[in-house]
Amino acid sequence: MTETTAPAILGSRTIAVEHVKISSERSFAEVRRRIEDTLPKLDASIAEALRGGDQKRATDYDQNGPKLSIFEQRDHGSLLQTFGGRRNALQYEIGNPVTASKMTRHQLAAALYAPLRVVLFEDEQGKGVFEFDKPSSFFGQFGDERITEIGRYLDVTLEATLRKAAD
Repeated sequence: MTETTAPAILGSRTIAVEHVKISSERSFAEVRRRIEDTLPKLDASIAEALRGGDQKRATDYDQNGPKLSIFEQRDHGSLLQTFGGRRNALQYEIGNPVTASKMTRHQLAAALYAPLRVVLFEDEQGKGVFEFDKPSSFFGQFGDERITEIGRYLDVTLEATLRKAAD
């Protein structure tokens, strides 16, 4: 007996994404220090609590925990070592697992963008520059106001945090 498989279905659409750039008068090193001092590293126990269905811990974290944390940091500048020299460029994954769960419970595809990505790099004058895509612009594609509203909250929260580090 031969097993037949259904063909994969491909869907595609174009979305508009708003890109934001925040340039600082501070050095790259100072902006890096300030963002890393402002945002704590992710408390891995909250993800475990979510996986375990601990609603009390999730609610407490949502109400009293950090609004954003650094999930991951990647040194993109070091990848250029082979091609003409190292540069100062870091990619951060920034977010909140409880906030992410508030979106993905409505649309699992929203997990594509959670946590958020932010790049911090050094410009030609040695100053720090943040760039990121505005969360509401990509979360809005799901057509679910509950998700878009959280995206707008993240717009404000992320930008305020980055501006504070850059100012």
